[in-house]
Amino acid sequence: MLKFMKACALAAIFMLGMLGCFVTRTAAQQDGKVNGTLIDFDGGPMANMPVKIKSEMGVITESKTDASGKFAFTGLKNGKYIFSVLPPQMQNPFEVPVEIHGADTPPVNLNFKEILEKQNPEAAAKYKKQQEDLKKFSGMKEQFAKGVALLDQEKAAKAELSKAPADQKDAIKARVLDLSNQAVTTFQDALKVAPEKDPNIHLFWARMGEAYDLAGRNDEAINAYQQAIAAKPENASYYNNLGNILGRTGKIDEARAAYSKSAELDPPNAALAWRNFGISLYQAGRMVEAVEPLKKATELDPKSAQAWYLLGACMVADPSIYKTVGDKITVTPLPGTLEAYQKAIDLDPNGPWGTQAKQGLEQLQQLTGGIDTKVGGKKKKP
Repeated sequence: MLKFMKACALAAIFMLGMLGCFVTRTAAQQDGKVNGTLIDFDGGPMANMPVKIKSEMGVITESKTDASGKFAFTGLKNGKYIFSVLPPQMQNPFEVPVEIHGADTPPVNLNFKEILEKQNPEAAAKYKKQQEDLKKFSGMKEQFAKGVALLDQEKAAKAELSKAPADQKDAIKARVLDLSNQAVTTFQDALKVAPEKDPNIHLFWARMGEAYDLAGRNDEAINAYQQAIAAKPENASYYNNLGNILGRTGKIDEARAAYSKSAELDPPNAALAWRNFGISLYQAGRMVEAVEPLKKATELDPKSAQAWYLLGACMVADPSIYKTVGDKITVTPLPGTLEAYQKAIDLDPNGPWGTQAKQGLEQLQQLTGGIDTKVGGKKKKP
């Protein structure tokens, strides 16, 4: 009996030993690990990048790189695996075979910049150029946004100037000029960092033209809009804006060419170009010449009260309708004058154009009764 008990005890000890060996071996099989570092195509750490490792049995383990591009897989069985990662620049995953053997597995370090340079130098050079252009574009975009913000401030100051008391106007004018300088400088800085032949360059010149224009810097505004047109000659609005400044500075023939080009490029908005040309001529005191473009404007856009009023006013300014007969000046309005005023009244009965048209129509009705030119003479009532 004693021998039997001893035998049982020895067997139990043996079994415990065997079990211990089995547990140790199983733990060892699950103690495989692999780590590494990923470097992106720009030579920096590939942070927060999903990575996978797949066993021969098809078991997939997932992880992510940290801020420095490092990753680690632990608790793996020894054996053959496929490590994979899909950088955003690639369509298919980049795969690397890995053989896990405990904690001694060599690290998986991938430098995609070096890989691309070795495998495809031309693609590497192209990618480098693309990244440089992208960086320039980002800088250009940031500067453009700053310039637009300054331009908006300049517009607000300009609006404030029109309502300010006389004793405050000089200070506001100085602020408008300062904001103009800041906006222009910012847009110029954006051009310096713009990618070569960037299709958006015309926008910077147009914005500079606007900044110059608001500050009354006419020559600089004209040059800026000319540069914008050179960069994008099919943009009708640039010709229209250029025409406004040219007309304001008395360069009527050049303004006419700019407005004509604007109307040609953008037929649906041609009425605006012709109306603006008429306004330019009206403000320059060349009212007879303004009749033709204003007629075009009203034909293309018969709902513009402003155009109808200006047409009537310019037709009344034609000296050919006034004739001296004896001691009186007779007035024979051009055909369509009364209708122009009436159109403005109908379209804007209580607004500024309708009000001015009413006044113009009343004056015209008085004039058509004849004006006595004798000293002390009185105007004949209609």
